[in-house]
Amino acid sequence: MLHEALVALFRNRPALAPELLGQALGVKLPAYTELRIAPADLTDLKPAEYRADLVVLLLEGKPVLGIVVEVQLAPDEDKRLSWPLYLAGLRARLRCPVCLLVVAPRRAVARWCARPIALGHPGFVLRPLVLGPDAVPLVTAVEQAAAAPELAVLSALAHGSGESAVQVALAALGAIQGLDDERARLYLDLVMASLGEAARRALEAVMANGTYEYQSDFARRYVAKGRAEGEAKGKAEGKAEGRAEAVVAVLEARGLDVPAALRQRLGGCTDLAQLDEWLRRAVTVASAAELLD
Repeated sequence: MLHEALVALFRNRPALAPELLGQALGVKLPAYTELRIAPADLTDLKPAEYRADLVVLLLEGKPVLGIVVEVQLAPDEDKRLSWPLYLAGLRARLRCPVCLLVVAPRRAVARWCARPIALGHPGFVLRPLVLGPDAVPLVTAVEQAAAAPELAVLSALAHGSGESAVQVALAALGAIQGLDDERARLYLDLVMASLGEAARRALEAVMANGTYEYQSDFARRYVAKGRAEGEAKGKAEGKAEGRAEAVVAVLEARGLDVPAALRQRLGGCTDLAQLDEWLRRAVTVASAAELLD
């Protein structure tokens, strides 16, 4: 599912491939006025068939650059034989420059993908352009995420286990609003699957306590669950306790140390508005101490 889902990100947003080549990997692109998904079968040889994951075509009246997009989840020596063929076949078909963009969500696999491929002819060496997790932009601003939902989801996949996990997840979830149901469900699954356990608990706590508005089935389920629990308790103290626990969960998910004094301060607060404010701030503060400033 991960392989097909990553391919879908680039298929649903063809501009994602040239954006990442230019912004994340520093590749100088030709001027173009049109983007198009091209057929991904890259040879006419029979019975053998060679098919890339995706081909993105940049045009300015005519093709100016072909981008072969390959998602690689594990080392595969056969790819070192087929990648050069993909490029040669696409170049012969388009009669324009071509390049290879390999998307590798795991660092070790990204390092393997980046190894030069010597073809034997003097000076003929292919050096794949590899987008590993460290090269994926960190998208935490809701506005940026809304403008490029696929990039926001890719950011969550790359950084969902880091200290900014909750921030990138919130940005990605916000970007999913307004998408069609099929894309929204796929992207939601990807974001949630990318998070570490602590970050997932923190995100669920934020959404269940109603401090983050996101109208998805997932959000409504957790919001409804939180409200039902609150009504069952029937006490403001129970709601306050849940919010205090959510603040701690968010801070811990971001890798921040939460001193005992702060835990006591949070646990002793019964002001729901104040706790909600702390919960919102817990997503962005640089330290636990800064929470109370």
